[in-house]
Amino acid sequence: MARLSVLALLLLLPACAGGGWNGSVQCAPYAREHSAINLRGAAASWWGQARGQYARSSVPRAGDVLVFRPTGRLPAGHVSVVRQVRNTRLVLVDHANWEPGRVTRRAPVEDVSPANDWTRVRVWWTPVEGMGKTVYPAFGFIEPTPPDRS
Repeated sequence: MARLSVLALLLLLPACAGGGWNGSVQCAPYAREHSAINLRGAAASWWGQARGQYARSSVPRAGDVLVFRPTGRLPAGHVSVVRQVRNTRLVLVDHANWEPGRVTRRAPVEDVSPANDWTRVRVWWTPVEGMGKTVYPAFGFIEPTPPDRS
């Protein structure tokens, strides 16, 4: 019974909390290792941590980190590394643990926000070979450059 309780507790750990039971297959350590953004902790905390250290934007650029807000499905948020900007509404990202325990490369992420400000996104879901139906809230993009001090 104790083993079952421990397993259940481990399964409840946030998927992108910077470690956890899948180790480096989590989104936060993966994004840190595959971008020039050196932040730690839960993915959703990266947006606040970036203030004063990195520029933040609603316009994607290759090398940026897209930061998802926490939700019921993503209690620790999520981070993805932008690899290519296809147009103002579509980027390709690399990210870990979007599909449990896996790294997904060049996954499409689509901006579906009314203002085209990347505050609402849909993400490619390989099991259905298409965009997922869920719309996720996002903070925006952390750029691997210092913030504008002017």
